[in-house]
Order: sequence, then structure tokens, then C-alpha cells
Amino acid sequence: MRDQMQVSQWLSFARDDLLIARHAFEDIHPKQIFIACYHCQQAAEKALKAYLISKNTTFERTHDLVVLQGQCLDFEEGFDDLLADCSILTPYVTQARYPNTEEITEPETASALHRAERIVNYCASLITPASPIDTSAKKTVDDYPIAIAFSPKRP
Repeated sequence: MRDQMQVSQWLSFARDDLLIARHAFEDIHPKQIFIACYHCQQAAEKALKAYLISKNTTFERTHDLVVLQGQCLDFEEGFDDLLADCSILTPYVTQARYPNTEEITEPETASALHRAERIVNYCASLITPASPIDTSAKKTVDDYPIAIAFSPKRP
């Protein structure tokens, strides 16, 4: 049971990262491209790790999505279709967190969101068949009251 709880927690964190990425890109102006891309990478990483935990296997302590995708491929051949997504998202773990790195464009960010969503949805579908992300309902900070407690107060 503990493993199932861990799987749920990792998947929940993946979905939260995806939500933050989408919010940073679509709702904040100016768009927070670097933050969005970082959270896209994190969403994919946590979803892949959730899948590996669901298979009762250990995973390498890494942020390299291609390595994690390769481990997932040992259990499910469909992960082969996610190789390009993983390859493109992996550099954002550092590129999007530190200054003096290459610029990231809006189209690249939109693509990163799509790729991360694809990975999270695929992993979720294998873990809990009826739980892909519902992107039709746009969530806001109001949907998460705890976030309000951390918002800076304005005079």
C-alpha cells in the first residue's frame, strides 16, 4: 500500500508541476518562459518516476529524462514514442534555472508544455487508466487556497 501511496504522490506532484508550467506561460504577463520550461521538465521527470515506482523498481537518481524513459521502456514498449519528448525536455532542468543560458522562445515553451503533458498523460494512463489530465478546465490560484497564504501582501 505504501508504494501505491508513493505512486499517487509522485503523479500528483507531476500534475502540479504541469499546472504551474501552464500558469506561468499562459496567465502571467510577461510570460515566465524559463519557469514554465523548468516545470515541464519536472512534470515529466516525476511522472516517469511515478511509473517506475508503480512497477516496484528502483530508478537512477537523475534528472535525465532519456535515462528514465529507457528504464520505463524495459516495462512498456510505448515509451519508445516519448524519446524525442524526453530528449527535448531534459536540458530545461538546468537551462531554465540559471542565468546566462540560451534563450528559450515562446514556441519552444508551447512545445515543451505539449510534450510534458503527453508524458504525464501517458504515465498516468498506465498507472491509473482513467486519470489523464483534464486540460479543458482551466484552474486558477483560487482552486488552490493554500497558495493564497504564500502570496505577498500588497500595501
